[in-house]
Amino acid sequence: MSAHTELAHHFLIAMPSLDGTPFERSLIYMIEDSAEGAMGLIVNRTTPYTVGEMLENLDIPILQPDIRLETPVQEGGPVDTDHGFVIHSPAGNWRSSILMPDNVAMTASLDLLEAMGRGEFPQHFIMALGYAGWAPGQLQEELAQNSWLTAPYSAMVMFDIPNDEKWEMALSYLGVNPEFLSAEAGHA
Repeated sequence: MSAHTELAHHFLIAMPSLDGTPFERSLIYMIEDSAEGAMGLIVNRTTPYTVGEMLENLDIPILQPDIRLETPVQEGGPVDTDHGFVIHSPAGNWRSSILMPDNVAMTASLDLLEAMGRGEFPQHFIMALGYAGWAPGQLQEELAQNSWLTAPYSAMVMFDIPNDEKWEMALSYLGVNPEFLSAEAGHA
């Protein structure tokens, strides 16, 4: 399965108008954006769970101890929080993946999790519970209300920057200083 849409493989950066909501200071990696709606995963907010705990909760045997099992699971978004997703690079060959540019994929199948239990991890990965979803036209309306900034994908921001720095780092790539952001929207 492949997603080729306008905001797919980009970041959404929450603006101050979203403070006090589940999206406050969130950085979302967009998977899909089409006439049917949009979907992305928050990549800068952790849950109290680790990858190893998630595998154990799914009765996936951990056959090979690995430090990566201690990686925190992300809070992917407020929708369908019982389901998990893995954003990873390289894309690999898994049963249920959405292939993105730059050899990135989003996989939601047990075969990848079983491989992790055997100590076979993608070079880079983020495991997330839940997702952020928008009905048709909803995201475009929120963009028009200045609720979000969009930014190009950066592997470094996604996989190498600590969660508490990702939001500001994504803003800095746009040349935006967070101190100058306002919750008020303006239109000329």
